[in-house]
Formats: sequence, C-alpha cells, structure tokens
Amino acid sequence: MKYPVAKLVITALLGLGLAFGVQAASKQEMGKVINLAGKQRMLTQKMSKEILLVAKGVDAEANKANLKKTADLFDKTLKGLINGDASLGLPKTEDAAILKQLDTVTHLWGEFRKNVDAVLSGNYGKDVLHNVAKQNLPLLKNMNKAVQMYAKLSGSSLAPEMATTINLAGKQRMLTQKMTKELLLVANGIDVEANKASLAKTVDLFERTLKGLVNGDASLGLPGTKNPEILAQLEVVQKLWDDYKPVLASVDTSDAGLAKAAKINIPLLVNMNKAVKLFEKSIK
Repeated sequence: MKYPVAKLVITALLGLGLAFGVQAASKQEMGKVINLAGKQRMLTQKMSKEILLVAKGVDAEANKANLKKTADLFDKTLKGLINGDASLGLPKTEDAAILKQLDTVTHLWGEFRKNVDAVLSGNYGKDVLHNVAKQNLPLLKNMNKAVQMYAKLSGSSLAPEMATTINLAGKQRMLTQKMTKELLLVANGIDVEANKASLAKTVDLFERTLKGLVNGDASLGLPGTKNPEILAQLEVVQKLWDDYKPVLASVDTSDAGLAKAAKINIPLLVNMNKAVKLFEKSIK
C-alpha cells in the first residue's frame, strides 16, 4: 500500500510545482516577467497615442508603421506570457489565476485590435477614435492587474521592494504614453474636460514616482536607490521630463505643442525603459 501512497504524494508535489511554475522561476526570470508584463501596459497607451497621432495628421505614415510594430509586439508578448517565449526570455505561466486574468486581457485585446486594424486600413473616423477612448483603459487596467498578480507571486524569489520598484519604474513607461494620449484626445476634441483632468493626474503621478525611484517613497513602497548608474539614468529622464512637463501642464494642443509632444515622448519612454533595465540588471 505504501507505493500507491508515495505515488499520490509525488503526484501532488508535481502538481504544486506546475501550479506555481512562474513562482519557482529565478529572481532574474521573475524580474524579466514583471518587466515585460509591465511593458504591456505601456504598449496599450502607445498604440492609442499612435492612432491619435495618425488621426491628427502628425507623421501619419510613420505612425501607422509604428502602430503595426507596437500591436505586433503586444500580441507576441501576451502570447509569450501565456505560453512562454524563449526569444523574449519568458517562462510559461502556470498559475491558474494569472492565466484567467490573461484570458480577460486576450479578449479585450481582440476588441481593441479591431481599432488598430481599422486605422491601418485607413479608417480613423470619430467612431474609431471614440472606441479607442472607451476601450484602451479597460485593456490597460486589466493588464495592470496581471502585473500586480505577477509581482505578488514573485514574493518567494524576488524581494518585495525590488518587485515594486521594477513594477513602478515600468509603469512610468506607460505614463509617458498615457500623458501623450490624453493630450491628443484633447487635441482631437474627445471628452476634453475629462481628459484634461486625467492628464493632470497622470502628470502628478509620473513626477511623484520619478522622485520616489530616486529618493524613496514609503506610500508607494519605493525604497529609492543609491546605484550610481541608475541615478545617472534617472537624471537623464528628469531632464527630458523638465522639458516635456510644461507642454502637458498647460495642455498645449497647438501645432507647436503637439510637435514637441511627438518629439519628446519617445526619448522619455526610451530612457525610462533604460532605467527599468538597469533596475532589473541590479537584481542579485
């Protein structure tokens, strides 16, 4: 009788191992998962921004090309989070609750992608723009929920402070695009007052988090950093932010304001992404 019992015990242990497959990942792997899952949040806003830039006639063809690349990357990463993707360094997710959440994201993405496809085929009328305005935040919020679940699951392998730091540093990437999207929604005459209010909140959150990444912020769960390489990179981000913030704070939707937004938002995103990678690299 002892052999069947032993077999049951082994089966149960294997089942637990599969159920918490991502949790058993190394610190570096969990850092990568949180980073790329977090990056998905940014991509929801980057796609929305690119659609609005096309609609506003700002570098329309270039932004169509960018939109296709962004959509393809979002799709590839979402599938990679679910099934694993060696080229992205993503292990397969085994946790049932996270998989259920990613299924919700997949459904929302299917609906949102219709807008992407419409714009790529030349349709960026008001109906499409209103759909983008309506659908982008549920996609963002549900992707963010998945990120929080990954961060919580990482507790056994990654220090909570580092998980929070990578999560919120990664969220900054999203905020660079969300701010620009909100400015462009105002410029396109969509829910103007609501988007002005949202823009002000996003600006405040970006600034607060940037300071917290450097100096620490207990209410955000950020310990701050003394890493010279990271501090130098965050200083680059700060300088770009100092240049961009006046456009956003004044909700400057003039041609000059939108041109400046189009010019600065990507360097701000790229340099914030460099900071995230440095935080990830610092994991020991």
